[in-house]
Formats: sequence, C-alpha cells, structure tokens
Amino acid sequence: MISVILSFFQTKVLPDGFVYVKDVIPDIEVELRYAGSNNFVGQPVDGYEANKCIITLEAANKLRSLQEELYDYNLCLKIYDAYRPQIAVDHFVRWAKNLDDTINKQKFYPEVNKQDLFLEGYIASQSRHSSGSTVDITLVDGSTGKELDMGSDWDYFGQRSWVDFADISDKQKANRQLLQAFMAKHGFRNYSKEWWHFTLLDEPFVGQYLEFIVQ
Repeated sequence: MISVILSFFQTKVLPDGFVYVKDVIPDIEVELRYAGSNNFVGQPVDGYEANKCIITLEAANKLRSLQEELYDYNLCLKIYDAYRPQIAVDHFVRWAKNLDDTINKQKFYPEVNKQDLFLEGYIASQSRHSSGSTVDITLVDGSTGKELDMGSDWDYFGQRSWVDFADISDKQKANRQLLQAFMAKHGFRNYSKEWWHFTLLDEPFVGQYLEFIVQ
C-alpha cells in the first residue's frame, strides 16, 4: 500500500526546471485543447492526461510579468498548449499519414490538403513545444472573459492564421499586433504562420525533445 502511494506521488513530480503554470500564475486561464476533442485530431492526444499546463520556470516567470502588465489593460492570458510530450507529436504524425481521417478538415484545415500539412509547416515530426518553453497563447478580456477576436481560430491551418494575413478586420489586426507586441516585449519570438505560437528567446532546453506525460 505504501509503495502504491509513493508511486502516485512520484508520477506528479516534474523534471527539474519545469513547473505547473498555475503554481506561478494562479489566475492565468488554461484550456489544453489536446487534452480534449476540440482539436484537429478530434480526440484527446496521446500524452495529455489532464488539463495541466506545464512549462519551464523561465518561461513561466516571463509570462507572470506579462500577466501583471496586462492588468493595467483589463486583459489576461489564456494558454491552449505549452509543453508537449514527444508521444503527442508522434500521434500527430500517425494521424497525418492516415489520409482517410478528415473528420475535422472543415473546421481546422479546409484550404489545405491533409497530405500537404507537413510540407506547408503546420505539422512536424519534432516540435519546439517538446522543449517546454513554447506556448500557444491568446488574450482574454478581463471584463467579459471572452478571447479577443484574432481573425481565426487557434490551430487553424491556413493563411488566415499567418501573423501578417491582410484580409481580416482592422480590429482583428490590432488584436494580433497587441499580442505580438506584448509577447516580444517579454522575451518571446513568434512563428509567422501561427499568430498564437511563441517561443522563449533564451529557452533552457533548446534542442531537447522531452517525453514525460502531461498529468
């Protein structure tokens, strides 16, 4: 019995340098889409066993400073994904090779052929997320709790999600640029094809693709 209890707690211990983001920023919003079915795969992704956002301590501290600044603008942060185990990336690769599974194509990649998702840079066999300092993130209105309108949904594979996509409203462009400016100010670089995707400039585990489970 004692060994069972010890085993339970051991599974909850994170590797050195990693934290649960809520332990550092208690009021940040977290909705790990890969822990549920509202994603391009259409089901919970391997390696996500809980809606628990894990991230490096360095990245969490930067986001905490940003969150504190956002209070002055009645805004806050919402995270869709952060640390992503390699087993989840492997799940994406298997899904991408099954060309018969297009159940969520209309919502997430209507303008891109599934066989081209690798070629066009929307899916890869390794992800910066697996190093723990990359986040998929947006801004939320502090009064309404609603996400700011960025002109496309998160994880929409297509030009509409590119940071500089022109055919969206002025308000949507302004919201995107606001997010980009805040993240750059606090030490994150963007990915031009995904307005929500940012990586810490001085990430501590660069080049490492880690495998521990999100739980």
